[in-house]
Amino acid sequence: MKEKKLSKTVRALFSGGAIITATSFVIPASAQEAVQRIEITGSAIKRIAKEGALPVQNLSAADIQKSGAKNVEELIQSLPSMQGFTTASESVNGGGGGVQNASIHGIGAGYTLVLLNGRRIASYGSGSAVNLASIPMSAVERVEILTDGASTLYGSDAIAGVINFILKKNQQDFRFEAGMNKPSKQGGKSSNVSLSKGFGDLDTDGYNILLTYARDTQDELNAKDRDFAKSGLQKFTENGKTYSTYLLAGNTAPASATLSLKDNSVKIFSPSYYKTGTCGPNTSFIGTDTDKSCWFDYAATVQLIPKSERDSFFSSLNVKVNQNLNLFAEAVASKFVQTARYAPGAQRLALPLNSNTYITEVLPYLSKIGVSPNDVASASMNIRFTDAGGRARDYVTKAKHLAFGANGNYQGFDYSASYTHSENSQESNFVGGFLSRNKYNEIVNSGKFNPFGPSGSSAAVLAPAILNTNENTTDVKLDKFSASVSHELFTAPGGVSQIAISADYSKQRYDFMPSPISQGQNAQQPNFTDTPLGDSADNLPVAAKRSNWGTSVEWMIPVSKTLEVTAASRYDSYSAVTNSLVFDPSNGKLLPPAEQGNANKKATYKLAFRFNPVDNLLVRGSYGTGFKVANMDSITSPIRQAGNTSGAYPCPVKAPDPRAAYCTGTTQQYLLSGGNNLKGPSGLKPETSKQYTIGFRLDPITNLSLGLDLWSVKMKDQITSLPEQFPFADPVKFNNNFSIVYDQGIGSNKLVTLLPTFNLAGARYQGLDWDNTYSTRTEFGKLNLKWSGTLMLKSEVDVPGSPTESSLGRFDAYNNATSKVISQLSASLNSKDMYTNTLMMNYRSGYQDQVLTADDNALKLVNSDGSLPVGFTGLKRDVRAFITFDWQTRVQFKEYNNLTLSLGIRNLFDKAPPLSIRIAGGGNQAGYDARYANPLGRQFYINGGLSF
Repeated sequence: MKEKKLSKTVRALFSGGAIITATSFVIPASAQEAVQRIEITGSAIKRIAKEGALPVQNLSAADIQKSGAKNVEELIQSLPSMQGFTTASESVNGGGGGVQNASIHGIGAGYTLVLLNGRRIASYGSGSAVNLASIPMSAVERVEILTDGASTLYGSDAIAGVINFILKKNQQDFRFEAGMNKPSKQGGKSSNVSLSKGFGDLDTDGYNILLTYARDTQDELNAKDRDFAKSGLQKFTENGKTYSTYLLAGNTAPASATLSLKDNSVKIFSPSYYKTGTCGPNTSFIGTDTDKSCWFDYAATVQLIPKSERDSFFSSLNVKVNQNLNLFAEAVASKFVQTARYAPGAQRLALPLNSNTYITEVLPYLSKIGVSPNDVASASMNIRFTDAGGRARDYVTKAKHLAFGANGNYQGFDYSASYTHSENSQESNFVGGFLSRNKYNEIVNSGKFNPFGPSGSSAAVLAPAILNTNENTTDVKLDKFSASVSHELFTAPGGVSQIAISADYSKQRYDFMPSPISQGQNAQQPNFTDTPLGDSADNLPVAAKRSNWGTSVEWMIPVSKTLEVTAASRYDSYSAVTNSLVFDPSNGKLLPPAEQGNANKKATYKLAFRFNPVDNLLVRGSYGTGFKVANMDSITSPIRQAGNTSGAYPCPVKAPDPRAAYCTGTTQQYLLSGGNNLKGPSGLKPETSKQYTIGFRLDPITNLSLGLDLWSVKMKDQITSLPEQFPFADPVKFNNNFSIVYDQGIGSNKLVTLLPTFNLAGARYQGLDWDNTYSTRTEFGKLNLKWSGTLMLKSEVDVPGSPTESSLGRFDAYNNATSKVISQLSASLNSKDMYTNTLMMNYRSGYQDQVLTADDNALKLVNSDGSLPVGFTGLKRDVRAFITFDWQTRVQFKEYNNLTLSLGIRNLFDKAPPLSIRIAGGGNQAGYDARYANPLGRQFYINGGLSF
């Protein structure tokens, strides 16, 4: 190849400034000697940085700057290939737990491996999913994203792919950066600041030390500040008819009463309505002429985005001992605090028939609903502690990561060895709205608080009962030793064949420690009587650990000048889980430590090729297998109460079934869940996968690069809990899953539904990823165009005995929806190497909304006069596509200490999230789904940096 042609291709390769696009050329041997070989994510063989057999996206520092992303989670979750992740908004009901993660192709966070400089970091739970909130954005130099399975190199958990954060190194100057993001409407402002300083030049001084500190904050955004989410009662038009959402809850203030009658039927009504003729604040009337109730508008009181603060520190040391030996060490420490607030505490409390409260507040109104006092078997009240304020939790995540090692070359062998110690600690703390049951009872018994009285005047009375204490603490520790060596084997027709051998050994520890009040009364604390009102208490601690080792071989053969083939295999061995805290399920007493679950051994393989039939065309593909072992919590967790369903369901059992007396109508139902600690065939086994990719990259003309990859993942023996919708959709089939347990918080029995954990499911995912770039010079500067996206073709799960459940373009039984198309189109104009203007379009296709029926009690057909009828209705509808535009102007003043200034507008046209009437999934927000659309609206931001 002529040098002139080579230089043109190189320019095309890096044009667009976005993703390294094509390598439809062969570098001459003389040039190869001058080019450093590096390790690319997805391969242990060092090679010249070029497009290979696997689809690896590279987000450079310039891409990160153009995105306008405030943090790592926002950067990653905005990529077209990401779906099915946990967002910050999901913590606004306790479900998200202060976590934000990544999920490639909607396969799940547990199947997406997140690395730091190619090494594992501690997860936030007992598996491998990483909290992106613990990774400092200021320390990231670039991100490599492998959208193909990689179990043959990295072991378990890499079925969907790998996200590798490459941290900065060899910086010498002092760099100050700061930024602010402010929505045009109230709430949700954010800011960030970072300081970094490097010492020594690795190339000239033989060493480099880098120190970085960063702090960023996010203000809360409340539902009341956005019209599309400020209430659970929202009117809209569909097919020429006017509907109203009715996302209200039966726990209210003043309290309503639930009567379990002797014929096993249930009556719910609001005594205060009969007493005063009105409903309390944030409540609406629901009922008939004989049963009058006031239900609470919980959606009006929640956050859309929680408040958060993050402090992070990163340091690295790199030493070039000589040309053949490099030493490195890195340390990361971060603290992330997220405060999630949602609706005031909702609690069902036993109401003895001989209590003064029942006699004075409920009994006088029984005749109004046609009930005789002699017909009542038991009673409870459904209260909302509005005077205690919204329930709030602080999620405090502390991450520590230390790695050191060596790499180099010895007599033609490339080698590396490292040790990693990584920790992730998370505290969940009650900081508002939750009450001590004991202190609350003292207040009620003293006569200072009447749960059936008017709300709004008892904040000072309830204040002594508000909890401000730890709920639970989760600690995860990972220790890992890794080593690899690669060497040239022989000269093949197309070049030098290479082989790499890797081995690793790791230990993972998982400790879950609920506080005394989260455990409640049990065999370990038999005299403990308190529980948190607004939450449940029967958690038990877990102290689990396991180890694993693995070894892999990767062999690359240049079959010809145009064809390269790579074969890889890996063998992993996982020990059974050792649990130091084992409890007898019959009496809750502590048993001796024991091994639980199965030991697992698994071999995987992968075949890949890259083929250049002509200079400007690359064809690539791979086929391989993958696996994932069960999270330790899926094995060791005791059977326990697991809160409520995310959606509202009618009672699954009906009178005269005696269990019906303990169910309170259409509402969120109580759940039981737990791990499967059995051994042998009844225990959990690894999930397995088969996957392939086939694609091409074509450079038809200079500076134009077109890329397309078809990918497919098939999984079997997928570990999952029974979806909550299944037992309520077919109560007869799942009759044995419903049982009665005593609830310490309520002070009486309640109906619960068990969602067991087994290797229940099979899953299939398939789609197309594309990445196209074009670059040209104009009289105004260099224009770079980029169009990337993902077209999902399949996203479905099979559970034996149930129909195939697809989330493709629809809200499924798992409360998820997979968008068929997610795409980004950007145009960037660079003028005078100083000004860069970027316009980006973000597109997410619509989907079929959650289908509601009249039994869901969540939707009404509005009367012609604008009033709401007594009854409910159902509806099938579609959530429309969501399209936003972003603008950024970036200026770089190299002569002024490399001063950079970025001004931008996100969601340029202030597009509101599309309407969704879903009643399940995500957080407690109403009117839209925060997992698929950002509620901030138009945002103005400014980022700046200065070097000294």
